Amino acid sequence: MRRSIQLLAFLVGTAAFAPGAFAQQDPLFSQYMFNTLAFNPGYAGSADVFTVMALSRHQWVGFDGAPTTQTFLAHTPLKNESIALGLSAINDRIGPARQTSAYADFAYRIRTGTDTRLAFGLKGGVNMYQADLASLTRVVENDPANVNIQSRMLPNFGFGLFWHAPRYYVGLSAPKLMENDLNDVSGGTVTPAKEARHYFLMAGYVMDISKDIKFKPSFLFRTVEGAPFSLDLNANFLLRERIWFGAMYRLGNSFGVMGQYQINDQLRAGYAFDLTTTAIGAYNAGTHEVMLSYDFRFLRGRTISPRYF
Repeated sequence: MRRSIQLLAFLVGTAAFAPGAFAQQDPLFSQYMFNTLAFNPGYAGSADVFTVMALSRHQWVGFDGAPTTQTFLAHTPLKNESIALGLSAINDRIGPARQTSAYADFAYRIRTGTDTRLAFGLKGGVNMYQADLASLTRVVENDPANVNIQSRMLPNFGFGLFWHAPRYYVGLSAPKLMENDLNDVSGGTVTPAKEARHYFLMAGYVMDISKDIKFKPSFLFRTVEGAPFSLDLNANFLLRERIWFGAMYRLGNSFGVMGQYQINDQLRAGYAFDLTTTAIGAYNAGTHEVMLSYDFRFLRGRTISPRYF
């Protein structure tokens, strides 16, 4: 049973690398509204401070071979307020498959109103992919599909648009435009597979409920060729400018809760927990996601407190 579950986890997580198939390859995030730079370079510098953020996601806890993702982000505006730079690094592992990527982000920002900006972002970097397929339990001995994919360096680039004001935002992005081949020809066997192009659309808005409570609905829509679209719906409340708490629903996939605490004007900690609504839910203890971010105030006079996204 354990071996079967391990194989199932691998097949679910890496369906995109099967011959002729496409699926969601980029990692999912429940706290995407504070992790936006991972998939939209236009977000760089949007808080007008130098920000660093670390996030660790452990999906389907207790499920052998389940996905785990670690993310580190840093971004800042320059003295020329029209330009912002960022850096994103992601380590994503699903069963015997691992991806490690590092990308640089550039955003050119223009004012579209008194308190609104439109940013045009570019992302460029490399993705290292490898898969130890030979370690899987075989149903058929000497199966030619069980060939290791050696470490491959895959350059890529993408774009993003991010329009925002202090209380709302809209973003559109495609972080990886190149559909790199992941073919492995070692041992005379070809395993056809390639990176799939993903598109992201997101938006959020903050409104006052009372003097001490604010409400922020948001959504993230993602699509990729040959796979069902994914839609995250979030509803968060902000209590006395310090405590975020709310719920999320991923259409046809999972639901959960999340919260963040603004420890001080610069430091924020967040946690999210969700349970899958699919058949896999019977074999795991849910998904846990922990986030920590810090705003450095190197650029005097530029401060936004609190940050809503």
